[in-house]
Order: sequence, then C-alpha cells, then structure tokens
Amino acid sequence: MSEYRDPHRSPPAAAVEPFLSRAAWARILPFGAYIFFIIVGDLLERAGIGRAELRWLYPVQVGAVLALLAAFWRDYEELHRFSLSLRQVLVAIVAGIVVLVLWVNLVAPWMTIGSSPGYDPRTNGEIDWLLVAIRIAGAALIVPVMEELFWRSFLMRWVERSDFMSVDPARIGFKAFVIPCVLFGFEHTLWLAGIAAGVAYGLLYMRHRKLWSPILAHAITNGLLGIWVVHTGGWQFW
Repeated sequence: MSEYRDPHRSPPAAAVEPFLSRAAWARILPFGAYIFFIIVGDLLERAGIGRAELRWLYPVQVGAVLALLAAFWRDYEELHRFSLSLRQVLVAIVAGIVVLVLWVNLVAPWMTIGSSPGYDPRTNGEIDWLLVAIRIAGAALIVPVMEELFWRSFLMRWVERSDFMSVDPARIGFKAFVIPCVLFGFEHTLWLAGIAAGVAYGLLYMRHRKLWSPILAHAITNGLLGIWVVHTGGWQFW
C-alpha cells in the first residue's frame, strides 16, 4: 500500500547548511580573540591608560588564545602529529630566518602603515624580564599556531572552496594564494614585510602540504625577532 501524499502540501524544506562549519570557527575564533584584545588595548589607550599599564594586557591576550586553541584542539587534526622530514624542517628554518632578515630591513616609510611604539618591557629604564619571557613565548609558541590555522589552514583553502577541509594545500589556486598573503601583510604595520612573510609561509604550506611547516618557520621568525628586539632595543618591531 503506497503512502498518500497531499499534492497541495509543500515538500519539506531542505536542511540549511551553516555558512561556516565548526572546523572554520575553530580556526577563526582564536584569531578573532587576538584581534579583539588589540582593539581593546587601542581603546583603553585612547581612554587615557598608559602603555606601561597596558603591557599586562598581552599575557591575558595570549592566555585567551591558548585557551581557545586548547578547547578546539581535537578539531586540528593536521596538528596531531608532527610529520615533517629533516629536509622540510631545515627548509622551514631557513625560510623563517629569511623572513626575519626581510622584516627588519623592509622599513622604508612607503613600506609601512602608520607607526607603532611597539611593546616596551622596560620599567624606569630597566627591562622587566618576566614581560620579555611572556612576550617571546607568546610570539614564538602561540601566535604562529593561531595565525597559521587562520591564514593558511582556513583562509587560503576557504577562498579556494567553501568546503575548505577537503582542499589539498598543493591544489590551492593563484587567487586563493594571493588574497590571504595581501591581507596578512596589511594586518601588520610593516605591510610589505608582512606580504613577504605571507608568501613564504604560504609556499611552505603548499609545497610541504603540512601546516607544521609554516608554523615552524613562523615560530623561528618570531622567536629570533624577539631576541633581536631585546638585544637592539628596537621595541617598535614588537
């Protein structure tokens, strides 16, 4: 006996697919939290709070990002195993050093957007080494994971196809490569150096097809930059 269907009854509506999947949000939210604290810091400074007091916002910022990364860790399947070969590790390290050299040299006025006093960890002329340790640890261990998850793992592949988790990094097209590189550059005061960094990290991701490769290069850049900043007193690079 066949089931009777009312010809005047509308067919059931198809399930609406969410604009962004859980995998996308897992990569967006840590980055969003990082940007949120930058905005909060800027607003507090405009409200009259001195930069010396705002230095302690950074530990809260990286702490919030770390908490989100930990909460979403099971969604980062590509990070659950470090599978870079020795050659890939060496290439990533060299790329990170090259980006560092470019970063501290691409500083002509036309290569920058505005100016920033950077992060100065000194109190009455004396360096606060706890602040330095937190800054370098955050920049070298937390920020590279957060940014590469957003810019490379998510955005590069999402521009290529909305179902980004199915995109092989080696198959990323020209537009999907260029757009995140440019946006990554203009996220920073040193926009040209930022674009160069985006290109280097993006090529590593596409070439090695493993997110740990650009994360390692990014960590090398940020870690060595921190040491260079403390050694030279070039706080504006922070």
